[in-house]
Amino acid sequence: MRRKQVASNLDLGPLAITKRRCLSSKKSMKQIFSVYLLCTAMQVSSQATQPATTFAAIVNQYVKAKNFAGSVLIADKGHIIYQQYAGLANRQDNLPITAKSAFKICSITKTFTAVIILQLMQEGKIELNKTIGNYFPGYAGEARDKVTIHHLLTYSSGIENVDQSSEAMYVLQMPLDTIIKRYCSGKLVTTPGSKMNYKNAEFIILGKIIEQITGKPFAEVLKERILAPLHMKNSGLLFNKDIVPGLVHNYLADSTGKFYNDDPYWIENFYSSGAMYSTTADLLKFDQALFTNKLLKPETVQLMTTSYPELWGVAYSFWVNDQQLGKIKTRVMDRRGSISGANTAWYHFIKENKTVIVFSNSNAADVVELREKLAIQLLN
Repeated sequence: MRRKQVASNLDLGPLAITKRRCLSSKKSMKQIFSVYLLCTAMQVSSQATQPATTFAAIVNQYVKAKNFAGSVLIADKGHIIYQQYAGLANRQDNLPITAKSAFKICSITKTFTAVIILQLMQEGKIELNKTIGNYFPGYAGEARDKVTIHHLLTYSSGIENVDQSSEAMYVLQMPLDTIIKRYCSGKLVTTPGSKMNYKNAEFIILGKIIEQITGKPFAEVLKERILAPLHMKNSGLLFNKDIVPGLVHNYLADSTGKFYNDDPYWIENFYSSGAMYSTTADLLKFDQALFTNKLLKPETVQLMTTSYPELWGVAYSFWVNDQQLGKIKTRVMDRRGSISGANTAWYHFIKENKTVIVFSNSNAADVVELREKLAIQLLN
């Protein structure tokens, strides 16, 4: 019903009404043109304001009812059509979240890692059907000569999942090689390529392979290949020792809505699988560069977004599926991230080139649910 009303208003609109009145009143062409411009401006302004008002209503509901604190960005073909910041970046000092607030983006890091791997593939430095051992000879796990780069990119290596539930992964600062030996070199529990089992191990190994091929630290390669060219000045690989301007504090909320400081952990242990920080505006730069073929060739983007139904719809680092959002069925890239009080969600609608990004610095509100409600409004 609402769609019909909107369509009817657009078909008739103030412009059509003005035309009828102008013709019947025998005004001069100059007067008609002036009224035409005024009414056209009013119509455009009304259409631009209405969606923003609706987006704001959705976000504000989450702020009031669910204590959402974070940054929301919605874009159409790379142009920001709605942006909102809510809550506190630092509850101790009562500092608000702003446009310059940076968030831990957790597993969204994996997509940056996947892009670098595919850039190296384009340059002929890596083949996706070759195994770990071809590029990381020192790897000692059973997967060395059985698991390919493709398997790593699709979480289908079959390597035993031991890092996700390990407390030591959070509380002990460990060198990269120790992490790989302890958490990424377990036995194969399924045949490589046969089953998707989400974990960090595959993308930690990919980060190490990037270092082996380039001879540079992953953080440096990330900056050279993606962050600097895209002018992502508020993004990077995070280390606990770093003082990052604008980096928000993270919090945990209980069932009563009371907030506590997030549990301490070594973010660098998650490395190329989850240790990045960014802003919503910076991530949009990456989003657009990726999906408009500025980072990868069109055929490589097609390869990256190819979905494997037998692996629960996973593509390279993210998920790509046809989804029904409201009345619209469309092709969606879905990438999420979560480490304790840091929670992120990113949608990209491939055909429409529309984007929804939600970052939060607490676990109080469901950012995936919020992202979906905003997406339904955006598309419908």
